[in-house]
Amino acid sequence: MKKLITFAGTICCLLGLSYLVFVNHLEAYQIGIARNFVTGEVKLQDRGGYHFTAPWVQVARIDTRPFRVCITSATGAFNCKLVQFEPSAYKEFVAVQGFQYYWWANRISFNFGYTEEYRGVKDILRGYTYGVKKYQFVTVLRDYVE
Repeated sequence: MKKLITFAGTICCLLGLSYLVFVNHLEAYQIGIARNFVTGEVKLQDRGGYHFTAPWVQVARIDTRPFRVCITSATGAFNCKLVQFEPSAYKEFVAVQGFQYYWWANRISFNFGYTEEYRGVKDILRGYTYGVKKYQFVTVLRDYVE
């Protein structure tokens, strides 16, 4: 009985480790930018669900739903835009921004005095939205000005 429990525990650990090493999951509204850090090749995972990759492939997830980005200040006015990441321009995005786990961008942030803190892809796209140069990976759906 002890051998059976040990065997079952070993199998469960191996399955769990295999899942962590070889599988990534995307929701229907996400894309994955997969980078093979051995060859440097970058590919797009453009559908939701489970994806099987080699252990030396890193996958960064990006939400493709529209979201509001704003430049806030202590004044009564604000300027916002409704933007969306354009998956077909992922190569330009990686060329400009580089590859990283974009969710980690600005994770430790000390924005005292403001109720909204910008982190992750939202912060990255806000910078490219309000920049002087226009990029194909950011689609502005609507401008809000008050």
